[in-house]
Amino acid sequence: MPDVTSLATRFARAQRWLREHPLALDAALAVIVLAGMVLGSFAEPYGKHGPEFGARTPGALTLVLLVLASAALVYRRRRPVCVLVLAGALAVVELILADRPAPVAMAAVIALYTVASRTDRPTTWRVGLLTMTVLTGAAMFFGTTPWYTQENLGIFAWTGMAAAAGDAVRSRRAFVDAIRERADRAERTREEEARRRVAEERLRIARDLHDVVAHHIALVNVQAGVAAHVMDKRPDQAKEALAHVREASRSALNELRATVGLLRQSGDPEAPTEPAPGLGVLDQLVTTFRQSGLAVEVARADEGVRRPAAVDLAAYRIIQEALTNVRKHAGPDAKAEVSVIRVGATLEVTVLDNGTTPDTHTVRPYAPGAPAHQRGGGHGLLGMRERVSALGGRLSAGPRYGGGFRVQAILPLKARTGEDA
Repeated sequence: MPDVTSLATRFARAQRWLREHPLALDAALAVIVLAGMVLGSFAEPYGKHGPEFGARTPGALTLVLLVLASAALVYRRRRPVCVLVLAGALAVVELILADRPAPVAMAAVIALYTVASRTDRPTTWRVGLLTMTVLTGAAMFFGTTPWYTQENLGIFAWTGMAAAAGDAVRSRRAFVDAIRERADRAERTREEEARRRVAEERLRIARDLHDVVAHHIALVNVQAGVAAHVMDKRPDQAKEALAHVREASRSALNELRATVGLLRQSGDPEAPTEPAPGLGVLDQLVTTFRQSGLAVEVARADEGVRRPAAVDLAAYRIIQEALTNVRKHAGPDAKAEVSVIRVGATLEVTVLDNGTTPDTHTVRPYAPGAPAHQRGGGHGLLGMRERVSALGGRLSAGPRYGGGFRVQAILPLKARTGEDA
Protein backbone atom coordinates (compact mmCIF):
# COMPACT_ATOMS: atom_id res chain seq x y z
CA MET A 1 0.00 0.00 0.00
CA PRO A 2 1.61 3.32 -1.03
CA ASP A 3 2.48 5.81 1.65
CA VAL A 4 -0.28 8.38 2.06
CA THR A 5 2.20 11.13 2.89
CA SER A 6 4.25 10.53 -0.25
CA LEU A 7 1.08 10.51 -2.36
CA ALA A 8 -0.05 13.80 -0.84
CA THR A 9 3.39 15.28 -1.46
CA ARG A 10 3.38 14.20 -5.08
CA PHE A 11 -0.12 15.53 -5.58
CA ALA A 12 0.82 18.89 -4.06
CA ARG A 13 3.94 19.05 -6.23
CA ALA A 14 1.94 18.24 -9.38
CA GLN A 15 -0.71 20.80 -8.45
CA ARG A 16 1.94 23.46 -7.93
CA TRP A 17 3.57 22.63 -11.26
CA LEU A 18 0.25 22.85 -13.11
CA ARG A 19 -0.48 26.17 -11.43
CA GLU A 20 2.86 27.51 -12.60
CA HIS A 21 2.30 26.15 -16.16
CA PRO A 22 -1.36 26.89 -17.04
CA LEU A 23 -0.74 26.44 -20.77
CA ALA A 24 0.24 22.81 -20.20
CA LEU A 25 -2.94 22.23 -18.19
CA ASP A 26 -5.08 23.74 -20.94
CA ALA A 27 -3.31 21.63 -23.56
CA ALA A 28 -4.05 18.48 -21.55
CA LEU A 29 -7.68 19.57 -21.23
CA ALA A 30 -7.85 20.15 -25.00
CA VAL A 31 -6.60 16.61 -25.65
CA ILE A 32 -9.16 15.14 -23.24
CA VAL A 33 -11.99 17.16 -24.81
CA LEU A 34 -10.88 16.11 -28.32
CA ALA A 35 -10.89 12.46 -27.30
CA GLY A 36 -14.35 12.81 -25.79
CA MET A 37 -15.79 14.56 -28.82
CA VAL A 38 -14.27 12.01 -31.24
CA LEU A 39 -15.72 9.14 -29.24
CA GLY A 40 -19.07 10.92 -29.12
CA SER A 41 -19.08 11.34 -32.91
CA PHE A 42 -19.12 7.51 -33.31
CA ALA A 43 -22.27 7.19 -31.18
CA GLU A 44 -25.70 6.90 -32.77
CA PRO A 45 -28.48 7.86 -30.32
CA TYR A 46 -31.25 6.60 -32.63
CA GLY A 47 -30.22 3.04 -33.46
CA LYS A 48 -32.56 0.14 -34.11
CA HIS A 49 -32.17 -1.10 -30.57
CA GLY A 50 -31.46 2.26 -28.87
CA PRO A 51 -28.17 4.16 -28.69
CA GLU A 52 -25.36 2.34 -30.49
CA PHE A 53 -21.57 2.92 -30.61
CA GLY A 54 -19.75 2.56 -33.94
CA ALA A 55 -22.92 2.74 -35.99
CA ARG A 56 -21.60 5.83 -37.77
CA THR A 57 -18.25 7.29 -38.75
CA PRO A 58 -17.41 11.02 -38.65
CA GLY A 59 -16.45 12.65 -41.93
CA ALA A 60 -13.29 14.55 -42.71
CA LEU A 61 -14.95 17.93 -42.20
CA THR A 62 -16.19 16.86 -38.78
CA LEU A 63 -12.73 15.71 -37.73
CA VAL A 64 -11.22 19.01 -38.88
CA LEU A 65 -13.83 20.95 -36.92
CA LEU A 66 -13.22 18.80 -33.84
CA VAL A 67 -9.46 19.34 -33.99
CA LEU A 68 -9.80 23.11 -34.51
CA ALA A 69 -12.32 23.52 -31.72
CA SER A 70 -10.26 21.54 -29.22
CA ALA A 71 -7.02 23.27 -30.28
CA ALA A 72 -8.61 26.64 -29.57
CA LEU A 73 -9.11 25.59 -25.93
CA VAL A 74 -5.35 25.71 -25.39
CA TYR A 75 -5.61 29.53 -25.34
CA ARG A 76 -8.87 29.74 -23.41
CA ARG A 77 -7.29 31.66 -20.47
CA ARG A 78 -5.32 34.09 -22.60
CA ARG A 79 -8.12 34.95 -25.07
CA PRO A 80 -11.35 33.63 -23.54
CA VAL A 81 -13.77 35.68 -25.67
CA CYS A 82 -11.91 34.95 -28.92
CA VAL A 83 -11.83 31.22 -28.11
CA LEU A 84 -15.58 31.29 -27.37
CA VAL A 85 -16.33 33.01 -30.69
CA LEU A 86 -14.18 30.54 -32.63
CA ALA A 87 -15.55 27.47 -30.87
CA GLY A 88 -19.14 28.74 -31.23
CA ALA A 89 -18.64 29.41 -34.97
CA LEU A 90 -17.20 25.90 -35.53
CA ALA A 91 -20.15 24.39 -33.61
CA VAL A 92 -22.64 26.32 -35.75
CA VAL A 93 -20.89 25.13 -38.94
CA GLU A 94 -21.08 21.54 -37.71
CA LEU A 95 -24.76 21.89 -36.77
CA ILE A 96 -25.65 23.34 -40.19
CA LEU A 97 -23.57 21.13 -42.54
CA ALA A 98 -23.49 17.72 -40.86
CA ASP A 99 -26.32 15.20 -41.18
CA ARG A 100 -25.59 13.80 -37.75
CA PRO A 101 -23.63 16.58 -36.02
CA ALA A 102 -20.77 15.62 -33.75
CA PRO A 103 -20.58 17.21 -30.26
CA VAL A 104 -18.42 20.16 -31.35
CA ALA A 105 -20.59 22.33 -29.13
CA MET A 106 -18.80 20.89 -26.05
CA ALA A 107 -15.76 23.04 -26.87
CA ALA A 108 -18.04 26.08 -26.96
CA VAL A 109 -19.51 25.04 -23.58
CA ILE A 110 -16.03 24.91 -21.99
CA ALA A 111 -15.08 28.25 -23.58
CA LEU A 112 -18.30 29.81 -22.22
CA TYR A 113 -17.44 28.52 -18.72
CA THR A 114 -13.99 30.15 -19.00
CA VAL A 115 -15.49 33.49 -20.04
CA ALA A 116 -17.99 33.38 -17.18
CA SER A 117 -15.28 32.55 -14.60
CA ARG A 118 -12.95 35.37 -15.73
CA THR A 119 -15.32 38.30 -16.39
CA ASP A 120 -18.02 40.11 -14.46
CA ARG A 121 -21.63 39.00 -14.02
CA PRO A 122 -23.30 41.32 -16.58
CA THR A 123 -20.85 40.19 -19.26
CA THR A 124 -21.44 36.56 -18.29
CA TRP A 125 -25.18 36.78 -18.71
CA ARG A 126 -25.03 38.73 -21.96
CA VAL A 127 -22.49 36.37 -23.52
CA GLY A 128 -24.24 33.32 -22.07
CA LEU A 129 -27.66 34.26 -23.45
CA LEU A 130 -26.17 35.04 -26.84
CA THR A 131 -24.31 31.71 -26.96
CA MET A 132 -27.39 29.76 -25.86
CA THR A 133 -29.55 31.49 -28.44
CA VAL A 134 -27.13 31.01 -31.35
CA LEU A 135 -26.26 27.35 -30.68
CA THR A 136 -29.79 26.25 -29.75
CA GLY A 137 -31.31 28.18 -32.65
CA ALA A 138 -28.84 26.67 -35.14
CA ALA A 139 -29.59 23.18 -33.83
CA MET A 140 -33.37 23.69 -33.97
CA PHE A 141 -33.67 25.44 -37.33
CA PHE A 142 -30.83 23.88 -39.36
CA GLY A 143 -30.47 20.43 -37.81
CA THR A 144 -31.75 17.23 -39.44
CA THR A 145 -33.77 16.25 -36.36
CA PRO A 146 -37.03 17.86 -35.15
CA TRP A 147 -36.58 21.02 -33.11
CA TYR A 148 -37.93 19.42 -29.94
CA THR A 149 -35.40 16.56 -29.76
CA GLN A 150 -33.39 16.06 -26.59
CA GLU A 151 -30.08 16.89 -28.32
CA ASN A 152 -31.29 20.44 -28.95
CA LEU A 153 -32.54 20.77 -25.40
CA GLY A 154 -29.20 19.34 -24.21
CA ILE A 155 -27.31 22.13 -25.98
CA PHE A 156 -29.54 24.68 -24.26
CA ALA A 157 -29.05 23.05 -20.85
CA TRP A 158 -25.26 22.60 -21.18
CA THR A 159 -24.65 26.21 -22.21
CA GLY A 160 -26.82 27.49 -19.35
CA MET A 161 -25.04 25.30 -16.79
CA ALA A 162 -21.63 26.41 -18.13
CA ALA A 163 -22.51 30.10 -17.64
CA ALA A 164 -23.92 29.46 -14.15
CA ALA A 165 -20.95 27.32 -13.07
CA GLY A 166 -18.44 29.88 -14.33
CA ASP A 167 -20.24 32.70 -12.53
CA ALA A 168 -20.29 30.67 -9.28
CA VAL A 169 -16.57 29.92 -9.54
CA ARG A 170 -15.80 33.58 -10.18
CA SER A 171 -17.92 34.66 -7.19
CA ARG A 172 -16.24 32.14 -4.91
CA ARG A 173 -12.78 33.19 -6.11
CA ALA A 174 -13.62 36.85 -5.47
CA PHE A 175 -14.97 35.96 -2.02
CA VAL A 176 -11.83 34.02 -1.09
CA ASP A 177 -9.62 36.85 -2.38
CA ALA A 178 -11.59 39.38 -0.34
CA ILE A 179 -11.23 37.28 2.81
CA ARG A 180 -7.50 36.85 2.20
CA GLU A 181 -7.05 40.57 1.57
CA ARG A 182 -9.02 41.40 4.71
CA ALA A 183 -6.89 39.01 6.72
CA ASP A 184 -3.69 40.49 5.28
CA ARG A 185 -4.92 44.00 6.01
CA ALA A 186 -5.81 43.03 9.56
CA GLU A 187 -2.38 41.44 10.03
CA ARG A 188 -0.66 44.55 8.70
CA THR A 189 -2.80 46.72 10.97
CA ARG A 190 -1.92 44.61 14.00
CA GLU A 191 1.78 44.77 13.16
CA GLU A 192 1.67 48.54 12.63
CA GLU A 193 -0.25 49.00 15.89
CA ALA A 194 2.25 46.81 17.72
CA ARG A 195 5.18 48.77 16.28
CA ARG A 196 3.50 52.05 17.21
CA ARG A 197 2.88 50.92 20.77
CA VAL A 198 6.46 49.69 21.09
CA ALA A 199 7.76 53.03 19.80
CA GLU A 200 5.56 54.96 22.23
CA GLU A 201 6.64 52.78 25.13
CA ARG A 202 10.31 53.17 24.23
CA LEU A 203 9.87 56.93 24.00
CA ARG A 204 8.12 57.04 27.36
CA ILE A 205 10.84 54.96 29.03
CA ALA A 206 13.52 57.10 27.38
CA ARG A 207 11.88 60.24 28.79
CA ASP A 208 11.70 58.72 32.26
CA LEU A 209 15.33 57.64 32.09
CA HIS A 210 16.38 61.10 30.96
CA ASP A 211 14.45 62.79 33.75
CA VAL A 212 15.77 60.45 36.44
CA VAL A 213 19.39 60.55 35.31
CA ALA A 214 19.49 64.29 34.60
CA HIS A 215 17.93 65.20 37.94
CA HIS A 216 19.92 62.97 40.25
CA ILE A 217 23.25 63.24 38.45
CA ALA A 218 22.96 67.03 38.54
CA LEU A 219 22.41 66.90 42.28
CA VAL A 220 25.29 64.46 42.73
CA ASN A 221 27.54 66.73 40.69
CA VAL A 222 26.65 69.80 42.74
CA GLN A 223 27.05 68.10 46.10
CA ALA A 224 30.30 66.45 45.03
CA GLY A 225 31.62 69.86 44.01
CA VAL A 226 30.61 71.29 47.38
CA ALA A 227 32.30 68.42 49.22
CA ALA A 228 35.51 68.85 47.25
CA HIS A 229 35.49 72.58 47.90
CA VAL A 230 35.05 72.42 51.68
CA MET A 231 36.79 69.11 52.38
CA ASP A 232 39.85 70.66 54.03
CA LYS A 233 38.36 73.67 55.81
CA ARG A 234 34.90 72.42 56.85
CA PRO A 235 34.83 68.62 56.99
CA ASP A 236 31.44 68.57 58.69
CA GLN A 237 29.85 70.36 55.72
CA ALA A 238 31.72 68.05 53.34
CA LYS A 239 30.34 65.05 55.24
CA GLU A 240 26.83 66.47 54.90
CA ALA A 241 27.32 67.01 51.16
CA LEU A 242 28.55 63.43 50.75
CA ALA A 243 25.48 62.23 52.62
CA HIS A 244 23.35 64.10 50.10
CA VAL A 245 25.37 62.47 47.32
CA ARG A 246 24.69 59.06 48.79
CA GLU A 247 20.97 59.79 49.16
CA ALA A 248 20.67 61.16 45.61
CA SER A 249 22.54 58.20 44.15
CA ARG A 250 20.34 55.77 46.09
CA SER A 251 17.21 57.50 44.80
CA ALA A 252 18.60 57.43 41.25
CA LEU A 253 19.30 53.72 41.49
CA ASN A 254 15.82 53.01 42.83
CA GLU A 255 14.11 54.99 40.08
CA LEU A 256 16.35 53.47 37.41
CA ARG A 257 15.55 50.01 38.74
CA ALA A 258 11.83 50.76 38.60
CA THR A 259 12.03 52.22 35.10
CA VAL A 260 14.20 49.50 33.63
CA GLY A 261 11.99 46.95 35.35
CA LEU A 262 9.24 47.94 32.93
CA LEU A 263 11.24 46.15 30.24
CA ARG A 264 10.92 42.81 32.00
CA GLN A 265 8.50 40.13 30.92
CA SER A 266 5.04 40.19 32.44
CA GLY A 267 5.70 37.01 34.43
CA ASP A 268 8.98 38.20 35.94
CA PRO A 269 8.57 38.17 39.73
CA GLU A 270 11.07 41.02 40.08
CA ALA A 271 8.95 43.48 38.07
CA PRO A 272 8.38 46.73 40.00
CA THR A 273 5.16 47.13 41.92
CA GLU A 274 5.63 50.58 43.45
CA PRO A 275 3.54 53.43 41.96
CA ALA A 276 5.02 56.02 39.63
CA PRO A 277 6.00 59.35 41.23
CA GLY A 278 3.51 62.20 41.18
CA LEU A 279 2.63 65.50 42.78
CA GLY A 280 1.99 63.66 46.03
CA VAL A 281 5.75 63.46 46.56
CA LEU A 282 6.49 66.96 45.26
CA ASP A 283 7.70 68.08 48.69
CA GLN A 284 10.36 65.36 48.70
CA LEU A 285 11.51 66.44 45.25
CA VAL A 286 11.75 70.08 46.29
CA THR A 287 13.66 69.08 49.45
CA THR A 288 16.38 67.42 47.38
CA PHE A 289 16.89 70.64 45.40
CA ARG A 290 16.95 72.76 48.53
CA GLN A 291 19.58 70.48 50.02
CA SER A 292 21.66 71.01 46.88
CA GLY A 293 21.61 74.77 47.46
CA LEU A 294 18.77 75.85 45.17
CA ALA A 295 16.19 78.11 46.79
CA VAL A 296 12.75 76.87 45.76
CA GLU A 297 9.35 78.24 46.72
CA VAL A 298 6.19 76.26 46.11
CA ALA A 299 2.64 77.55 45.76
CA ARG A 300 -0.20 75.11 45.26
CA ALA A 301 -3.91 75.61 44.67
CA ASP A 302 -4.97 72.11 43.66
CA GLU A 303 -6.42 70.80 46.89
CA GLY A 304 -9.02 68.10 46.38
CA VAL A 305 -8.22 67.68 42.69
CA ARG A 306 -8.17 64.08 41.51
CA ARG A 307 -5.58 63.91 38.78
CA PRO A 308 -5.28 61.12 36.22
CA ALA A 309 -2.13 59.06 36.70
CA ALA A 310 -0.67 60.22 33.38
CA VAL A 311 -1.26 63.89 34.23
CA ASP A 312 0.14 63.43 37.74
CA LEU A 313 3.32 61.82 36.41
CA ALA A 314 3.73 64.41 33.64
CA ALA A 315 3.39 67.31 36.09
CA TYR A 316 5.97 65.75 38.41
CA ARG A 317 8.45 65.12 35.59
CA ILE A 318 8.03 68.62 34.16
CA ILE A 319 8.77 70.21 37.54
CA GLN A 320 11.70 67.84 38.06
CA GLU A 321 13.22 68.61 34.65
CA ALA A 322 12.64 72.36 34.93
CA LEU A 323 14.26 72.57 38.38
CA THR A 324 17.15 70.41 37.17
CA ASN A 325 17.74 72.83 34.31
CA VAL A 326 17.59 75.76 36.73
CA ARG A 327 20.19 74.10 38.95
CA LYS A 328 22.46 73.32 36.01
CA HIS A 329 22.19 76.49 33.96
CA ALA A 330 20.78 79.41 35.99
CA GLY A 331 23.83 80.05 38.13
CA PRO A 332 24.79 79.50 41.79
CA ASP A 333 22.53 82.26 43.18
CA ALA A 334 19.41 81.32 41.22
CA LYS A 335 16.01 81.07 42.86
CA ALA A 336 13.02 79.15 41.55
CA GLU A 337 9.29 79.36 42.06
CA VAL A 338 6.93 76.45 41.44
CA SER A 339 3.16 76.82 41.22
CA VAL A 340 0.53 74.15 40.68
CA ILE A 341 -2.94 75.61 40.14
CA ARG A 342 -6.21 74.17 38.95
CA VAL A 343 -7.93 76.39 36.38
CA GLY A 344 -11.26 74.97 35.30
CA ALA A 345 -10.71 71.57 33.69
CA THR A 346 -6.94 72.06 33.43
CA LEU A 347 -3.95 71.94 35.72
CA GLU A 348 -1.38 74.71 35.25
CA VAL A 349 2.19 73.90 36.26
CA THR A 350 4.64 76.84 36.19
CA VAL A 351 8.33 76.98 37.05
CA LEU A 352 10.05 80.39 37.16
CA ASP A 353 13.63 81.35 37.92
CA ASN A 354 15.52 84.62 38.14
CA GLY A 355 18.29 83.29 35.88
CA THR A 356 21.25 84.98 37.52
CA THR A 357 24.29 83.94 35.48
CA PRO A 358 27.82 85.36 35.22
CA ASP A 359 27.11 86.38 31.63
CA THR A 360 23.63 87.86 31.30
CA HIS A 361 23.81 87.58 27.53
CA THR A 362 24.24 83.81 27.59
CA VAL A 363 21.27 81.98 26.08
CA ARG A 364 19.90 79.18 28.22
CA PRO A 365 21.09 75.91 26.59
CA TYR A 366 17.63 74.38 26.68
CA ALA A 367 15.88 77.52 25.46
CA PRO A 368 14.22 77.65 22.04
CA GLY A 369 16.51 79.26 19.50
CA ALA A 370 19.69 78.59 21.42
CA PRO A 371 22.76 78.30 19.20
CA ALA A 372 23.88 74.80 18.34
CA HIS A 373 27.17 75.10 20.24
CA GLN A 374 25.28 76.07 23.43
CA ARG A 375 22.54 73.47 23.38
CA GLY A 376 24.65 70.47 24.23
CA GLY A 377 23.09 67.04 23.92
CA GLY A 378 20.10 67.53 26.23
CA HIS A 379 16.54 66.58 25.36
CA GLY A 380 14.79 68.00 28.42
CA LEU A 381 12.56 70.59 26.73
CA LEU A 382 11.77 68.16 23.91
CA GLY A 383 10.78 65.49 26.45
CA MET A 384 8.51 67.97 28.24
CA ARG A 385 6.80 68.92 24.99
CA GLU A 386 6.26 65.29 24.10
CA ARG A 387 4.74 64.54 27.48
CA VAL A 388 2.34 67.48 27.28
CA SER A 389 1.41 66.81 23.64
CA ALA A 390 0.67 63.17 24.42
CA LEU A 391 -1.94 64.35 26.96
CA GLY A 392 -3.43 66.98 24.67
CA GLY A 393 -2.06 69.92 26.64
CA ARG A 394 0.15 72.92 25.83
CA LEU A 395 3.68 73.83 26.89
CA SER A 396 5.35 77.22 26.69
CA ALA A 397 8.98 77.81 27.58
CA GLY A 398 11.16 80.84 27.08
CA PRO A 399 13.10 83.72 28.65
CA ARG A 400 11.32 86.09 31.02
CA TYR A 401 11.30 89.84 30.62
CA GLY A 402 14.02 91.22 32.85
CA GLY A 403 15.94 87.95 33.07
CA GLY A 404 15.31 84.41 34.00
CA PHE A 405 13.32 81.63 32.39
CA ARG A 406 9.73 80.46 32.48
CA VAL A 407 8.25 77.01 31.84
CA GLN A 408 4.48 76.60 31.90
CA ALA A 409 2.47 73.47 31.12
CA ILE A 410 -1.31 73.37 30.84
CA LEU A 411 -2.49 69.81 31.34
CA PRO A 412 -6.10 68.69 30.86
CA LEU A 413 -7.61 66.91 33.84
CA LYS A 414 -9.26 64.55 31.35
CA ALA A 415 -6.40 62.65 29.75
CA ARG A 416 -6.63 61.37 26.18
CA THR A 417 -6.79 57.86 27.54
CA GLY A 418 -10.28 58.66 28.83
CA GLU A 419 -9.29 58.82 32.53
CA ASP A 420 -11.42 61.60 34.03
CA ALA A 421 -10.58 63.76 36.96
